[in-house]
Amino acid sequence: MRHDRLPDGFGVRIDPRVRAFSGGRILIGGSPARMLRLAPEAAELIGDGYLEVTDSKSATIARRLLDSGVANPRPRLEPSLDDVTVVIPLYNNADGLVRLLAVLRGHNVIVVDDGSDEPVRIPPRQGRGQVTVIRHESPLGPAAARNAGLKAATTDFVAFLDSDVVPRSGWLEVMLGHFSDPQVALVAPRIVALDAESNALARYEHTRSSLDLGRRESAVHARGIVSYVPSAALLARHSALSAEGGFDESMQVAEDVDLCWRLERAGWRLRYEPAARVAHDHRVAFRAWFGRKLFYGTGAAPLGKRHSGLVSPLQVPTWTVLASLLFATLSRWGLFGGLVTLTTALLRLRRVFTELDNPTRIAAVYLARGYFAGMWRLASAMCRDYWPVTLLAVLTSRRIRKVALTMALADGLADWFTHRDAGGLDPVRYVAYKRLDDVAYGTGLWLGALRARSFEALKPSMPPR
Repeated sequence: MRHDRLPDGFGVRIDPRVRAFSGGRILIGGSPARMLRLAPEAAELIGDGYLEVTDSKSATIARRLLDSGVANPRPRLEPSLDDVTVVIPLYNNADGLVRLLAVLRGHNVIVVDDGSDEPVRIPPRQGRGQVTVIRHESPLGPAAARNAGLKAATTDFVAFLDSDVVPRSGWLEVMLGHFSDPQVALVAPRIVALDAESNALARYEHTRSSLDLGRRESAVHARGIVSYVPSAALLARHSALSAEGGFDESMQVAEDVDLCWRLERAGWRLRYEPAARVAHDHRVAFRAWFGRKLFYGTGAAPLGKRHSGLVSPLQVPTWTVLASLLFATLSRWGLFGGLVTLTTALLRLRRVFTELDNPTRIAAVYLARGYFAGMWRLASAMCRDYWPVTLLAVLTSRRIRKVALTMALADGLADWFTHRDAGGLDPVRYVAYKRLDDVAYGTGLWLGALRARSFEALKPSMPPR
């Protein structure tokens, strides 16, 4: 584990989703959620929610806040753009490469032609920023192509951009600042849609692309809300990736997830920075879109073999599952049993908050949030990861059919309501695409498990305490 000190001038701000109690000495939030107790002196330093590093004591407090997930970094220093090499893995996408290079003028670029049918030829450039081409005579895969660019780069930082993306203005500067923290190995931007309007599927992808991790900044943790970042656009510390061997070249899918989790296990910090944006040319033809979603699903099985216990499609507390199953019986005894289960969970949670004012009310609020969040995760898993099991149950039981259809519709409509302002798609088509999206991914998940002869990626698990 590294213990490099945060530099003076580095700032951290408490995340707006975090709740403070007892005069700021107790913070509840983060991902996974936790309760953080601070000494009075530390709480006083944070003050209105912002802490600037000025000495070793404030650096220690800032590091603890960051590692607990209750605060986000506000760096003031950043490396030079000259310290960055852009690596572009390429396979049969000459048009995309031309489009991308047009916005990378002034940057040093390494294009790794991974066995394209027609070898790439780059016209000479004028001014700053040169383009170098490395060619593989036969395709070795995107991981191998990125590793080839990593080995050829001589700068401290390497940006990986797929040939079907277009960075927005300021994308690199926003991410570079995070590397003033010497323990940060990787930062990723938000992936947005390049085409958001051409058809209904484009509008859905603009809203719910698998690559778009949302508008909230976050640390990247295997068990957090942002558990990984996609390799379509990444900025990494050269020494950190080299020390970990780069991308796993044996993986044709989910190699980005594997890299994130290996870096985290090695003690590095990773960040998701949505203020930096990179547009991606999403697949908006149905067959290609469905096939890609299915392909993503096949990556869970190889991940399960490499990272046992981290790939579970469903992490919900036992009490949430039990209460939901009892309520789903739609019987008087089921209702009674569900209420008893929730009451028991409430009493256990209340003991955690005994030192706070109104512990019962606080416990009830967090219990309600946890229960409804868990119930939606159950509904999502029924329609996505476990849809073959749900289908069999629906065909054999009228009661299950009623519950499953209600949950599938409610989950889809809730998701549409949450994202209704983003894509402008009506609820009927949105829910239809959402369910097809889930079926495609879930099908890939089961196919991958069958091919690997391992069901590790399908096992539900308990969330960490």
